[in-house]
Amino acid sequence: MYDLGYFRNNIGSIAARLADRGFTVDMEAFRELDSQRRAALAESEKLKAQRNAESQEIGKLKKTGADTADMQQRVREMGELISKLDGEAAALDEQFGQLMAGIPNTPHESVPAGKSAADNVEVRRWGTPPTFAFTPKAHWDLGPELGILDFDRAAKITGARFAVYMGLGAKLERALINFMLDVHTQEHGYAEVLPPFMANKDSFYGTGQLPKFEADLFKLEGTDYYLVPTAEVPVTNLYRNETLDMDALPIKLTAYTPCFRSEAGSYGRDVRGIIRQHQFQKVELVKFSRPESSYEELESLTRDAEDILQRLGLAYRTVVLSTGDIGFSSAKTYDIEVWLPGLNDYKEISSCSNFEAFQARRAQIRGKSAKGKTEFVHTLNGSGLAVGRTWLAIIENYQQADGSVVVPEVLRPYMGVDVIRGCK
Repeated sequence: MYDLGYFRNNIGSIAARLADRGFTVDMEAFRELDSQRRAALAESEKLKAQRNAESQEIGKLKKTGADTADMQQRVREMGELISKLDGEAAALDEQFGQLMAGIPNTPHESVPAGKSAADNVEVRRWGTPPTFAFTPKAHWDLGPELGILDFDRAAKITGARFAVYMGLGAKLERALINFMLDVHTQEHGYAEVLPPFMANKDSFYGTGQLPKFEADLFKLEGTDYYLVPTAEVPVTNLYRNETLDMDALPIKLTAYTPCFRSEAGSYGRDVRGIIRQHQFQKVELVKFSRPESSYEELESLTRDAEDILQRLGLAYRTVVLSTGDIGFSSAKTYDIEVWLPGLNDYKEISSCSNFEAFQARRAQIRGKSAKGKTEFVHTLNGSGLAVGRTWLAIIENYQQADGSVVVPEVLRPYMGVDVIRGCK
């Protein structure tokens, strides 16, 4: 969300920049609502001042025994008009808030212009995709054959786009969560958080999922709660409506949560396997930064996520998203894409974003320096990593001709085995 004064005074340049990301600002609607709202508030304040002055005059006249009936009637009429104007202003405020809440963040000047993901720009890649002396299998075939992944029973229990991990498959998922949390807390300097797996409407508004993306969420009937689509929501909102010590920033937090997404706009994409599920696990990285250093923090956060893939020996590439592919709340995003032999392509496994003050303004998260200056902090987050996609990347990249899967060396202390073999 934008500072209203800044948006009002710079609407033309903001609209031009948002046009680069395919969003059209209805400047006429903004100006009309803004004008009506300001006029109603100004008239109400004028009448309130007039009513107060006349009320004081009535008090003085009453002491002299003068007849104030006409003045009192006029004050009552002013009160009724003030109530009407306040009601109109409140209604206009709600419309105005909805309009402003639906306007995405302005992309940072370093974000490449583009219309879609096809215009994303690769900035680096690491590792070499493996070569096989046999035809490699996709995880949706290899997992069930090994007895570590069961789609049929998951469909029976719940429905499509769910999976049951079995045996060493379940242990691999747990091992990855523990490995990621250990690296991020013991070596990258993040503090671990275990937040609630559901959050209220205010929390989702704060991070930008509401009101625009409600169709992507699972809501608990009869409550104000939604299941979290990412730990970004509860962890960022830890400090909603708070003022942090700006001189103590950055605050670096990491959290494991299951994530729940309706995938309302996926339109049949990635329907096979566990690439796009309604429920999946993720380890999230969240930062609260001083504004002047937030882009340095974005680079280090992205490197922290990449480090997990390097330790696992998984080839990947990192791309900066174009204006046509960047998320609603983000000012700049890097996607890290891991190599998947089953798709013979790279697939996103982490998105690392700087939201600048966009989320902090919605969630009212400020920072105050020792000199007394108060301003909105910058928030950042990224997957460190999506656990399910890391799981399938290991299964596909480390598969052997006999159908077994070699366990990456860094995971062996967590797994207790070097190789995953059939366990049916």
